[in-house]
Amino acid sequence: MISKSKLTMSKIKFSESVETGRHSRLLQLTGKWEGSVKTWFEPGVLADTSAVKGEIRSILGGRFVMHEYKYELEGKNYEAIAIIGFSIPEQKYQIAYLDTFHSGTNIMFSEGDETSDGFSVIGNYGDTDYAERWGWKTEVILKDKDNLIISAYNITPGGEEAKAVEIEYKRIT
Repeated sequence: MISKSKLTMSKIKFSESVETGRHSRLLQLTGKWEGSVKTWFEPGVLADTSAVKGEIRSILGGRFVMHEYKYELEGKNYEAIAIIGFSIPEQKYQIAYLDTFHSGTNIMFSEGDETSDGFSVIGNYGDTDYAERWGWKTEVILKDKDNLIISAYNITPGGEEAKAVEIEYKRIT
């Protein structure tokens, strides 16, 4: 059982984080967004550029934000959801990601650190068709209040990294 004093300290840390900390930074992402999404299936070879529309909203009292978006890839419609948070005890950004193209029926969990202009998390994926799991790095950069870039990179089992997806968003006002 968690003691009352630990719960009180946790609430204080969270309220401080919402006011001036990392949760405050996450809440800056909230809003409606439009832009373009680029996709690469092999290193350095752009496969597709399409429109993307998304919304990022606060959930569970500001503890998390949920990014829901719809995009096209090679003329087909897809959608995705990412629940993004910052774990105060772990001092890590965390994302639970799922979509109708990349992740199939899996939920990918990623975790990572703050960067100079946002944050970066790493997860992994694969199934029985893969001899080894591959890494997936996601970088989130809020360039300014109206421009957001979300980039994702495949990481081979050998450690080679190549851009896989880049979303360039502009805030809809």
